[in-house]
Amino acid sequence: MSFRTLFGRDPDGRWAAPGRVNLIGEHVDYAQGLCLPFAITQRTVVAAAARPDARLRLRSRAERGGWEGRLDDVGPGSPAGWAGYTAGVLWALRAGGHPVGGIDLLVTDTVPLGAGLSSSAALECACALAVNDLFDLGLDSAGGRRRLAAACQRAENDVVGAPTGGLDQAASLLATAGHALLLDTRDGSTRQVPFAPADAGLGLLVIDTRVRHRLADGQYGARRASVERAAAALGLPSLRDATLADVETLDVDLVPRARHVVTEIARVRETVSLLDAGRLPEIGPMLDASHTSLAHDYAVSCAELDLAVDAARSAGALGARMTGGGFGGSAIALVPLEESDAVRAAVRAAFAGAGYREPQIRAAEPSAGASRVNSSSEQRISRP
Repeated sequence: MSFRTLFGRDPDGRWAAPGRVNLIGEHVDYAQGLCLPFAITQRTVVAAAARPDARLRLRSRAERGGWEGRLDDVGPGSPAGWAGYTAGVLWALRAGGHPVGGIDLLVTDTVPLGAGLSSSAALECACALAVNDLFDLGLDSAGGRRRLAAACQRAENDVVGAPTGGLDQAASLLATAGHALLLDTRDGSTRQVPFAPADAGLGLLVIDTRVRHRLADGQYGARRASVERAAAALGLPSLRDATLADVETLDVDLVPRARHVVTEIARVRETVSLLDAGRLPEIGPMLDASHTSLAHDYAVSCAELDLAVDAARSAGALGARMTGGGFGGSAIALVPLEESDAVRAAVRAAFAGAGYREPQIRAAEPSAGASRVNSSSEQRISRP
């Protein structure tokens, strides 16, 4: 299924955006917290061409069907499915006052879907870069990319209906190789934090449990609502300002959710301090504590994620935790390079013993953010 076969012409260009792994700082982006994601090598790639009208024609090699319609047809809940992540970006940019027109777009490659690696944000960000170039929006600076990330988040929140924070989009658009991105979701500021596990003789394994999740199914929204209720009960703008003593004054049903947020933000600060000091091997206990908090206080883990974490630790991982929204998806494990094969084997054996599907395990390398894909046939962009 080529672009020319689908649309009768060649694309104006191709753009790629990476998925992300969140090293630590889970479920705090919507509480004005601190997060520490990094971009990975797996990328979603889109080929696109501008149209002289306001029509959208969207196709994907990874998904059945497609969507066609006008920009005026896009809004909350429409289009449904994967196309909402793409069309929603154009809708959000136009709503922000940018001169956006119609496009033909084909998703040619994808970050693994439903694995907790933020395939949705990768799709949004690849589309946003394409639209920025195709319509000369001028959002190429770091500040411009933050505006693109905000449009992508709005697409996911308002069109798709998933009440996510801005962590994923910021990581996909702003990350640099060899670093994690410290994101302060209160003011949107970012800082590149050194994170090169291989230089320390370590590797980071991503263990895809192959349990697929959906962030728009209500569970994610319920957690976010609990966090907002807790902040309101304390009279605070967000739990970023709360202390553990504050948390203990809450109604009993809100205490575990709020406790996770407060302690997770503290773990991010400690992890950043260790990385800044060149003490990367010492972050393992922070990863372990994060998983315990997510599994027990926040209740977003599952049996497969817990098993992956336990098996990795038992086989020599310095630390391990679930990553992403939870309810399935992936876990990460920080391992000495010489123990990598043993950890992989132990996790697979544990899954086989429990009767689970074999997990997919891949190494994650901190990589660069989204970019135009250059080729000899795509050196100039046609303008409508």
